[in-house]
Amino acid sequence: MQYMIQMNVPADEWDGMMSSFSKEDMLAMFAHMDALNQELGVRGELVEARGLGGPALVKTVRATDDGRAKVTDGPQAPGRILAGYWVVDVKDEDRALEIAARASACPGPGGKPGNDPVEVHAIPEGPPEVPEA
Repeated sequence: MQYMIQMNVPADEWDGMMSSFSKEDMLAMFAHMDALNQELGVRGELVEARGLGGPALVKTVRATDDGRAKVTDGPQAPGRILAGYWVVDVKDEDRALEIAARASACPGPGGKPGNDPVEVHAIPEGPPEVPEA
């Protein structure tokens, strides 16, 4: 079963959060995530993983009535922004939750585990079911 595991952070706190990491803290965070990715790769569970940039790199697109793209800078709404994700193919939900807990424990400033919330989304196989009318 495939799952998408997402780390989200407050969009309006991104710059402050990033500036609170010393170089050593940042290296520790990258080492933690790299070790997790390496383990998932060795176990054959990693489909894809990416860290994403902050709100300054986000564009929101909405189609206009004539089909053109209306593009604005930044996330669509205040709140949380996707900071990174993993797509994993694991035996069951328990394993996906275990991986999410490891991601949540990523060290933050000063080396203290961040324990940030991490979302786990099941990726259904095949097209979604359409309810009968």
